[in-house]
Order: sequence, then structure tokens, then C-alpha cells
Amino acid sequence: MNTTSPSTLHFTSTTTSDGTAEHTFTHGRLHNYATRFVPGARQAVAGDGPGNGSGDKLTAAALDACGPGDRPGPGQQVDATKRMTAAGERALVLAGAGSAGNAWEIGVIAGLFEAGLDVTRSDLIVGTSAGSTAAAQITSGTQPAVLLAAILAAETPPRTAPAGSDAGRARTVAAANMMEETGAIIAAAGNAADMRRRMGAWALERDAGSDGSRQRQWRATVAARLPSQLWPQLRVLITAVDADTGGPAVFDRHSGVDLVDAVAASTSNGYPYGIGGRRYINGGYRRNENADLASGYARVLVLSPFGGRSRHPLDWGMQLATQVDELRARGSRVATIFPDSNSEYMFGANAMDLSLRPPAARAGYNQGRSLAGQLTDFWDGR
Repeated sequence: MNTTSPSTLHFTSTTTSDGTAEHTFTHGRLHNYATRFVPGARQAVAGDGPGNGSGDKLTAAALDACGPGDRPGPGQQVDATKRMTAAGERALVLAGAGSAGNAWEIGVIAGLFEAGLDVTRSDLIVGTSAGSTAAAQITSGTQPAVLLAAILAAETPPRTAPAGSDAGRARTVAAANMMEETGAIIAAAGNAADMRRRMGAWALERDAGSDGSRQRQWRATVAARLPSQLWPQLRVLITAVDADTGGPAVFDRHSGVDLVDAVAASTSNGYPYGIGGRRYINGGYRRNENADLASGYARVLVLSPFGGRSRHPLDWGMQLATQVDELRARGSRVATIFPDSNSEYMFGANAMDLSLRPPAARAGYNQGRSLAGQLTDFWDGR
């Protein structure tokens, strides 16, 4: 667990500041990675990719705001935060980091759950990119252990090759090329809003002349990862960015958007995803973790596979540390969990390598089990 500010739980020490106890802990090597769950894996839901399911408290961010029952049209902006009422006690924030990041988050949640700490029933769940898939998966009614077992035991998809193979290297090279292109866009932008507009324009240009088959294929891929395609009753937000305007977007179950489409928009990378008359790109361009959407909640737990790192200039305020400061200013206590030193290598340009999902899930599971005892007091408000 990692600390990004004085009131953020990092779990390596215990201090007191302004009457608030702060806990920081480190986590050592991997162990006990739920092998006893593997026999049930083949009964698990299909799909072990970056995200699954419809949780009761899933939150999605996108740019169009529409009323209940309405699908976003060409002139509408989706902003589910406008419907948010009084904040609650507990919020869970699930950031993005490719297929490996999704697996790690599922592992952490499963480890916490087995050790007696259930974070799937949070008052709010915010999902971004691969974290939006995880949010849908854990709120679908599927037990975390089953989701974990599916990752550990499912046969490797045909398109995926072992780590170090030609296919695996090709995926890593493609991701590295994408990082280079988007990095150049970030470098050329004057601020965060300019960056979002440039990212949207770049994605739209790449998609020019498309016959729609790419979107249909991506939607089918996302749908296969979800144990349920129904929005949960819990408060869930899913983030995205409007590709045409660069504006942030947030979806929830009242946005008139199917859960599959919200997750597909949040996870779209390099190409836009159309919903109604609008097109969206990855929610991570709104802010890296989008933890600020949990503003006003008493306790906020953030899972950040990228360890709070940001590719953006610090003065843009995209990084987790700034989001934590904002949460604290509104009275929230914040705890973060980052990958430990034994697993952080999986969350770079190779985060889309599907062969890394099992080790990432095992690493997350062991961290969850290790940290559950220390996190319980925080989660219960003690």
C-alpha cells in the first residue's frame, strides 16, 4: 500500500496528523495465491480481460449528460456527477493499466475479501479504463474468488502467446508505439484541456473512413468480459472523454447508456467509441485515477496499478497526489494500494500483454490478503 499524502494510507508506518491516524505498510514477496479456487475456474464467467460485469456501485465518467432513459445525442453532454446527492461513507476507485492492471485489481479485491474485508459493497465505485471493467465485474454478483480463479485457470486466448514470444513482443511493441505517439501529443499540449482535445482529434483521424467493424468487434470483446451486462443498483461511475470536444464524461445507470457501451468507451484506446451521436476515448485522459469523483466521501480507497505515476506535467494536476489533496480538503481520508516492488514491472508498456494477467492477479491477491488487517480499521472508520 502506498501513501501519496499525509492522510493517505500507504501502509509502511503509523503516524498522527491533525488527529487523523495514518498507516503505511510495505508488502513483501508473493504467497498463497488462491490455488484452491482454480478447480472452480472453468465454471467462472467467460472473459478475463481488463474488465467484467455490472456492479451495483459502478461509476463511469464520460462527457455527455443526459436524463434517465435518454441516449446521448449529438448535442448532449453526459455528466452523471450532476445527479450525485449527498456523499456516503466509503468509495472505491479503480484506475486503469491495461489487462495486467485489471487482473491485479481483481486479485487485490479477492485477497481483501478472503481476509474478511469486502470492498465490493462500497457506497461508490469509480472505474476508469481497465478499472471500469473491474468495477463492472465485482458488482455483477460474481464472487471475487471466482473472478480471480477465472484469470488463473482460463486457457490463454489464441491471440496471446507466452511472455517473450513473438506475439507477446508484438503486443508490447504496439503498446510502446502508442505510448510514443500519445507522449508526443502530451508534450505538444499547453494544458490538460488542450491535451484532451488533441487526443480526441488524433483518435478521430485514425478512425477516419472506418466502416464500423472495429467498434462492433470492440463492443463484442467488452461484452464477453462482463458477467452481467446490466447496471448494478449500487452507485457506479465510469469515466471517458468526449473525442469531439475533449470534455470529460461520466456515465452511471441513469445515463441512458448500456453498461457495455460505457465500459467500451472508457477502455477505448487509440480509436473513438461511438454512443448515440457522440464519440469517446479512454477515461484515463480525464484524470489518471479520477479519484476526485469520490469527493465528499468519508473514506476513499484507491487501487492504482501505475502506482500514482503520471505522464502529464505536474502543474496540470492530473496526478494522484493532487487528487488526494483535493479529497482531503473536502474531509476525506484516503488510502492507496500500489503494486509492490515484485510486480510493478508488469505495469508499463507491457501492461496489455495478456500473458501477464495470471502473475499480476497472484501479486494483487497476496497484497490484498497481506493488507486486509491494517485496512479494516480505516474502512470501518476507526
